[in-house]
Amino acid sequence: MTPNPRQSELLDEVRARGVMTVEALAERFGVTLQTVRRDVKLLAEAGLLARFHGGVRLPMSTTENIAYRQRQDLHAEAKQRIARAVAAAVPEGCSLLINLGTTTEAVARELLRHRGLRVITNNLNVAAILADNPDCEVIVAGGVVRHRDRGIVGEAAVDFIGQFRVDIGIIGISGIEPDGTLRDYDYREVKVAQAIIRQSREVWLATDHSKFNRPAMVEMARMQQLDRLFTDAEPPSPYAALLAEAGVQLDIAR
Repeated sequence: MTPNPRQSELLDEVRARGVMTVEALAERFGVTLQTVRRDVKLLAEAGLLARFHGGVRLPMSTTENIAYRQRQDLHAEAKQRIARAVAAAVPEGCSLLINLGTTTEAVARELLRHRGLRVITNNLNVAAILADNPDCEVIVAGGVVRHRDRGIVGEAAVDFIGQFRVDIGIIGISGIEPDGTLRDYDYREVKVAQAIIRQSREVWLATDHSKFNRPAMVEMARMQQLDRLFTDAEPPSPYAALLAEAGVQLDIAR
């Protein structure tokens, strides 16, 4: 599903508070209990919320991400804003490493008019998008193709990426925890992302606001390994302080 504006705000409210009752949500949005229950039912069926008697919370799985097709629709407008901001900062004639994720795919779409790019990626969707740019050379990593999202993972992909040294690595993430760790779900995907971080002169993280305070099982990196973070809203506490302490440039896509 694609959440409507009220449902998106409802998700943000639950994300900020962790757990909320149906009554509190109805009062917060000035709607009936029936309206909230209907919204919650749809969001739960889409895997975006978990219901319990009288209330809701985030699914909070540390082992499994939301399905790829659901992630494509979730916060789509925010991802487009982030992608435009990233693309505006990417100079023409540079080299890029781009990893998996719906946000990095949005970035690829915004790079279609850039000239002189050389892009190495383990994301077949990114490769297919940028193949339509005749002024962009696309290099695809070898490895195991993950069926659910066409990501290429595994040791062969790690070894392949290790051959390159690029200007900018553009990465997505599944979760950022309050201790400054960047986390994801699949250790094979994380290994490739870590190779991208190692082989990039600058590391840019592109992520929407929903990834703050979201748990995931595998540590990918620490905040200190980033140079810039592109997101769509001011990060909640304590992230602004963590970013400043780590010397990370924060870019808010309005």
